[in-house]
Amino acid sequence: MRRTWAIAKRVLKELFRDKRTLALMFLAPILVLTLMKVVFTTNSTTDVNIATVNVQSSLVKQMDKMKNIKVTKYSTEQKANKALKDQKADGIVHQKNGNYYVKNANTDASKTAATKVALQSSMVATNIKDLKAQLTKMAAANPQAAAAMQSNSQKAPKIHNSYVYGNKDTSFFDKILPILMGFFVFFFVFLISGMALLKERTTGTLDRLLATPVRRSEIVFGYMISYGLLAIVQTLIIVLYTVYVLKVEVLGSMWNMVLVNVVLAIVALAFGILMSTFAKSEFQMMQFIPIIVIPQVFFSGIIPLDQMAHWVQDLAYILPLKYSGEATSAIVLNGEGLGQILAPIGALLIFLVILTMLNVYGLRRYRKV
Repeated sequence: MRRTWAIAKRVLKELFRDKRTLALMFLAPILVLTLMKVVFTTNSTTDVNIATVNVQSSLVKQMDKMKNIKVTKYSTEQKANKALKDQKADGIVHQKNGNYYVKNANTDASKTAATKVALQSSMVATNIKDLKAQLTKMAAANPQAAAAMQSNSQKAPKIHNSYVYGNKDTSFFDKILPILMGFFVFFFVFLISGMALLKERTTGTLDRLLATPVRRSEIVFGYMISYGLLAIVQTLIIVLYTVYVLKVEVLGSMWNMVLVNVVLAIVALAFGILMSTFAKSEFQMMQFIPIIVIPQVFFSGIIPLDQMAHWVQDLAYILPLKYSGEATSAIVLNGEGLGQILAPIGALLIFLVILTMLNVYGLRRYRKV
């Protein structure tokens, strides 16, 4: 028993000397839970923008009265389609030949459902109101005509739904899958690259390399090229599997999606190399995951940023997954081309340049020249 207690005391002393482990055990869970509280404390309602073309005014007013529904009238179907493409509208309601034709963007299943409910409930309310008004007028003058009108009113107009993305069975998972794909690319490249460089440092390989006349920048670029090639192969596998096996519909170019994820993988590679310079063991490298990787999931687009507090939204701009999620969602859900996603790709490239420079500088810890 005495030996057992002696071993326990030794382990406790080592743990108390390792401030990073103590912080991971006690502070990291509090940090992540606090972040989840802030992120998930969002508006429980979803704002829906509906464009209408040739829809009777009474129905438009009835829909516009509904909570969280905003209706905008358009003179032509072309203008309404442009609003849908520019993401200013979530759906178009077009009245033609007595029926309603609804075109849903369907990038958010909850907004598609809200559009359908708003139209159907407004149609019922409008029909009942109009029917009561007409029956009241006709009942006094001609009871038989009023009865005939009431029987004919049973024929309700039909609603025809179409979808820009997916179909009526498209779920929330279909929306977040492109974002999750980027997350897995980032996570595994970050982990593997960081662990690999850390192993070379702990085994002395990096020290022997630093003893040669090779430049620090050449070392960093050498590692990034070698692991970058593996990251590209891994990215291709993940993207192709997602598209062809999981059957994710991609409205834009699949190769644009590959490009975004390859750039993200190289950023994750540089990030992993940088974090490995601060770790002394594989265990310490793992400690960076709940601090560096997991919080990025909340700001990648899985949870709508526009429903968060403004100061929380600002945090997303310093995280790479925000930009990759924005670009892949634009490609997959909206069919955007390369020109429309240059801004998020440019942001990822800025991350890459900064992280590469920090990696070159970070090697000064191991060699001063």
